[in-house]
Amino acid sequence: MPQAARALESTKQSSEAVLSDASSAMSKAAENPKKATTDLLHTPFMRGALPFINGGLAGMTATSVIQPVDMVKVRLQLAGEGVKTGPKPTPVTVFKDILAQGKITDLYTGLSAGLLRQAVYTTARLGFFDTFMKSLSVTAESQGHAIGFKERAAAGLAAGGLAAVVGNPADLALIRMQSDGLKPPARRANYTSVVDALRRISRSEGVLRLWAGAYPTVVRAMALNFGQLAFFSEAKNQLRTTDLSAQTQTLAASGVAGFFASFLSLPFDFIKTRLQKQTRAADGSLPYKGMFDCFKKVAAEEGLLRFYRGFGTYYVRIAPHA
Repeated sequence: MPQAARALESTKQSSEAVLSDASSAMSKAAENPKKATTDLLHTPFMRGALPFINGGLAGMTATSVIQPVDMVKVRLQLAGEGVKTGPKPTPVTVFKDILAQGKITDLYTGLSAGLLRQAVYTTARLGFFDTFMKSLSVTAESQGHAIGFKERAAAGLAAGGLAAVVGNPADLALIRMQSDGLKPPARRANYTSVVDALRRISRSEGVLRLWAGAYPTVVRAMALNFGQLAFFSEAKNQLRTTDLSAQTQTLAASGVAGFFASFLSLPFDFIKTRLQKQTRAADGSLPYKGMFDCFKKVAAEEGLLRFYRGFGTYYVRIAPHA
């Protein structure tokens, strides 16, 4: 009994100490909110979490702005599937068709999926990239040399690939929601939100179907991050010796990174869109068996240049994220 009493008393004292510390911290925060915020941001946990938080918020903000551009991009990639000749849609004609078939808010179809994708994918890729870069910088400094393009490229490739696997379900839901309007009204799924899309796809096609197109998604992400993060970091490093202001340097580096990211990743983005959009026919077959089969069929039936259709639209979509 005495031992139990001592344990109870010790627990009580510990609880009182925690409450006292919490009360003291709250009092200090009330007296000096700015200092309390600064102290919080400099805790080890927040220093590790901030790259992920900032990345996610940045990606979600960019998506809110460029969602209509992404909608047009997806419709361009799906137009004329399996046909080498015929009408050649442009961003303007696709934009007009979407408005003619519905209303201006249709341009924001799939926004919930786009935001979820950024919350998961961009949070992960920028957080991983920052984490990898810090680790590589420490290693480079210990060896007596500065971090170079090779290290930046490796960090970008690894971060993009890892994040793409995590974000694939939201990416697939986004493509399904954006392509739904191309189907006859009777065959449309009419998803109400990304949660509805994920639930119905997993229920009718299986949970693993949420990772359809994961291979080209990973390759696309690696190519995108290699072009976007590595070239952005390298361009900013090269521009530091110029007389340009810091803001102009950032914008210029973003333009360079956006171009290389678009050029390197668009073919894989095209294949990813085609694979994620497809659904099984009545006999259970799919139009494409995988990434290489899709590449072969599109190249034979539609031509190699089809992979770069809508490059300008894709660049406008990628540049804000850079």
